[in-house]
Amino acid sequence: MKILLPVDGSKSSLNAAKYVGKLAKDLRSKCSVTLVSIHDDIGLGHVKQFVANSVIDDYLREVSEKELKPAQKALDIAGVKHSMVIKRGNVAKEILALANKEKFDLIVMGSKGRTGIVDAIMGSVAQKISNTAKQPVLLIK
Repeated sequence: MKILLPVDGSKSSLNAAKYVGKLAKDLRSKCSVTLVSIHDDIGLGHVKQFVANSVIDDYLREVSEKELKPAQKALDIAGVKHSMVIKRGNVAKEILALANKEKFDLIVMGSKGRTGIVDAIMGSVAQKISNTAKQPVLLIK
């Protein structure tokens, strides 16, 4: 079973990672898990005229790596092998494109994102994924 696990650093996405670890153990079959961190750089549009693209790439990669660490640790503790992907772009579109391109069997993600306004945005991402994905989607609180 191929599982796609989008991660945004929120408590909900960490809970999703822990759930995937338990699920993979319970299934007792070969599971491959891919963690993905995606940042929408649309808010950085005004910065792009003053900062080199490579600096923005480095910054977003650093943020993604920080967000991925707790989920990596949860899967490591569960003994689940995993890979990681870091992308830039529209979060929902990138998740769906990756899920379809790599033919994932299941998408597991947190039902709520970080905090405040971003919570509303990530909530809408979870809703878009669950409404649009061809694969089953499991939302974790």
